[in-house]
Amino acid sequence: QVQLVESGGGLVQAGGSLRLSCHASGRTDTIYAAAWFRQAPGKEREFVSRVVWNNELTYYGDSVQGRFTISKDKAKATVYLQMSNLKPEDTAVYYCASQPNVRTPFGSWGQGTQVTVSS
Repeated sequence: QVQLVESGGGLVQAGGSLRLSCHASGRTDTIYAAAWFRQAPGKEREFVSRVVWNNELTYYGDSVQGRFTISKDKAKATVYLQMSNLKPEDTAVYYCASQPNVRTPFGSWGQGTQVTVSS
């Protein structure tokens, strides 16, 4: 089992930046990929970004491509999401998740961290 804890959320003005962190503990050796999702009030959960644990592959949702950067520090078992040029529509609860292999859904989730972007 993998436990995930997010941090780094907060209130920022439009155009500003934030960096989210997701620390993994437990069976981190079973992580194939980690990802960020977000959910705004009244909206469905949205994929933000994904990083494969043992190579350099990264993926981004269309709405954040070019503004957000995902990275990882395997020694610290931590995944980061650097968010730049933030927009009010980026306001949401951001969740970290992990999957044990490419064919298995994301099974471990963090508790979420709130990001609020003011206009």
